[in-house]
Amino acid sequence: MDNGYDNTKHEVRVVDRGLIYLSGIDKIISFDSEEFLLESVMGVILLKGENLEIVKLDTHDGIVSIKGVINSIVYDNDKKKDTESLLGKLFK
Repeated sequence: MDNGYDNTKHEVRVVDRGLIYLSGIDKIISFDSEEFLLESVMGVILLKGENLEIVKLDTHDGIVSIKGVINSIVYDNDKKKDTESLLGKLFK
């Protein structure tokens, strides 16, 4: 079934800083109510906020929806999806 999504492409849509839609997500590395670490086709993404929770997770199509207060979204500069690179920068 073609749902219009191409999981080799990446899209981010934020609605009123309270809901974020992401496509092109390969996996969720870790998450809690203040932080999500995601691996995407464009690299590792760190999403920070408050009261964050997953609304929708479609692993087949690589789509994730998260609600809560969205404070920041940061991409690792290395597009090779090097998780250690981003984690190393965060904890220095």
